[in-house]
Amino acid sequence: MKTLGRLLLSGIFVAVTSGCASSRSGKVYSRDQARKPHTVETGTVEAVSEVTIEGTKSGFGTVVGGVAGGVLGSTVGKGSGATIGAAVGALAGAATGALAEEKTTRKAALEITVKLDSGRTVVVVQEADVVFVGGERVRMVKGPDGTVRVRPLVEQ
Repeated sequence: MKTLGRLLLSGIFVAVTSGCASSRSGKVYSRDQARKPHTVETGTVEAVSEVTIEGTKSGFGTVVGGVAGGVLGSTVGKGSGATIGAAVGALAGAATGALAEEKTTRKAALEITVKLDSGRTVVVVQEADVVFVGGERVRMVKGPDGTVRVRPLVEQ
């Protein structure tokens, strides 16, 4: 039973830490955004701040953690002890699973303030996978679904 519990926990860890959250990268497009026209505006970066994009809270981590905790908790004791262990394990696993899901899907991000050539100023938050500096010329790409991303004017 201990081997089963370890396998279950390993599977849960992989499931919770693998791409549950969609990308918020300036470099990644969803399938629905591909092959559709996007509008482009150019501008200059005024400021860049490090921020965090919160992780997902879909309930998946709670459910998986609760099941795993219940299974592992039921291996403690016999009879009513196993039942109590399963209940306590399920509660602890659910809380741990929810926390693990949010924490593992949390992303470092940038808040990029751009003064567009049109005179408008916009702020875009996206994953911190491209470095931007004040004064840099950029293009702001807006998809038909309203998604906006900041990209370097000239790709390196």
